[in-house]
This record gives sequence, C-alpha cells and structure tokens, in this order.
Amino acid sequence: MKKRTRITLTVAAALVLAPAVAVGAMAAVNAIATDSEAARIESYGQRVSVEGRAMNVVISGDHDQTIVLLPGLGTAAPGLDFAPLIDQLDDDYRVIAVEPFGTGLSDGTDVPRTSENISREVHAALQQLGVREYVLMGHSIAGIYALTHAELFSDEVTAFVGIDNSVPDQPGSAEPIPTDALVLLNDLGVTRALQAVSPDPYEGLPYDERAKQQMRMLSARNTTAPTIVDEMQHASRNFADASGARFAASLPALLFVRENDTDVADWVSLHERQAASVDRGELVTMTGDHYLHHTLAAQIAAETKRFLDG
Repeated sequence: MKKRTRITLTVAAALVLAPAVAVGAMAAVNAIATDSEAARIESYGQRVSVEGRAMNVVISGDHDQTIVLLPGLGTAAPGLDFAPLIDQLDDDYRVIAVEPFGTGLSDGTDVPRTSENISREVHAALQQLGVREYVLMGHSIAGIYALTHAELFSDEVTAFVGIDNSVPDQPGSAEPIPTDALVLLNDLGVTRALQAVSPDPYEGLPYDERAKQQMRMLSARNTTAPTIVDEMQHASRNFADASGARFAASLPALLFVRENDTDVADWVSLHERQAASVDRGELVTMTGDHYLHHTLAAQIAAETKRFLDG
C-alpha cells in the first residue's frame, strides 16, 4: 500500500512539475532568442532628435506635397509595415512614415502616451525635418491622435486621410486592454511559441523575406515593451478624451473604411458621420482586413491622388 502511495505521489508530482518545466524552458528560449535577434535588427530610415531621444522616420519621394503616415496601435515597425503604400504614393508625393516612440527603431520613452504627447512629439520630428505643411494619413488609432494633432497644428495640416481609422465614441473603445496578461504571455515565451505554429501573417503580402524577418524581430522586441504597453493602457483614456471630437469643418477628409467582417457595430455609418462633419468629406468602402494598406495600397494611392488633386 505504501509503495502504491509513493508511486501515486510521484506521478502527481510529475504532472504538476512538467508544465512548470515546459513553461520555464519556453521562457528561457524566448529570452535567448530575443537577445540573439537584437543583433540582427538592421537599420533603416533616419533618426531625428525629439526631446533628447531619437525618433526614426522613413522618407521616400522628392515632391512638393508631403504625406505623413502614422501607424495604428501595436504596429511594431511602421516604416516597414507601410512599405507597400509608400511604394505607391512616392511617385507623386514626398512620403514620411513616422515611427512614434516605442515603435520600429525609435527610442522608448517614459512620457505618458496621451494623444497630445504623441502629437507634439510627431510634430517636433516634422519640425526637425523642416516640414511645415502636410497631409496627415493615419491608420487605426492614429485617427484619434489625428483629431488632436489637427487641432494643435491646424495651420500645418492640409487634409486628413484615414485608413480604417478609429473614430470617437466607437463601441468597445472604453474597454481596457489586458496588458498584464499580454506581457506575462510574452515573458513566458508563450507568444513566441504560438507564433511558431500559427499561419504566417505576411503570407501573400508584398514583402520580401528579409522585410518579414525584420518585422517579426521588431515585433518580438517592441510589442510588449514599456512604451507600447503604456500606449495600450492609455488607449481607453485617449478615446474618452476624444469623445464628441470633430475635425474642423474646413479640413478635407478622405476615409478608407473596411465594409466586411468588422467587429465594431455600425463601423461604416460611424465613418459616414465623420465624413459628413466636414465641408469636403468622402468615404471609400473597401473589402479587406484592418490593414487595408497591405493589400489595397494601389487603390488607396489612386483615390488619395484624385481627392487631393481636387
């Protein structure tokens, strides 16, 4: 009987310890891989000084009119992520893809990630580059930041172009993002393990293997780093602060909006209202995923040129 009890206890202990050992191993592998990847991240774009830190920007095209690209929340490498759209726009415009602090190759910061702070930092980078007038083109939550940016710097922003942009008072915007869980899963190596067995998110997209590898490594480095985590934690507050906000009626606005499979109720009608709130607003519905600029860059560029030429 005692021998059977010992065997039972041994088996029970093994069942308890095995997952702990597996998780420990995943965490160790993740830490080693992250350190190894840091040395293989390649430089791109150029860095400008903003409040004593370096902000990375990617500039393409040599034209009089400038378009400034701002990324959505959690885009780990905006300068690379926007590449398909930059390739389509830079035939007609000077395009500047800004990598806000904490993203891409930009430094991190402990300055709270409020809409105003982010807008002022982006503006400071543009000032360093000598950019005094520009079209603001933003993806996802950049639509919320753009409202603040366009108000603060109304004499510089000549139009807004949204790429499935977030809008004030959209359903679900008050819900907090579970950052503690995201950081824990990343630190334990669970996120990396899941990515290893998941379908390639860049499959079929216009990126070469080198760019895909760089985006994966920057994603592993940046997505749960303190600056992005702070931005996630400020997201619901930034939405709340933008409640009821509108662009100035005189600011032209072109909105590219996903019409299929959206998880936000009344997504298209919310954008219809935003387009109707300005004197010259236009809505273009598209079939695609949230990152419309990955697969529909040519159409976005063509419609943008038509709108701005008008």
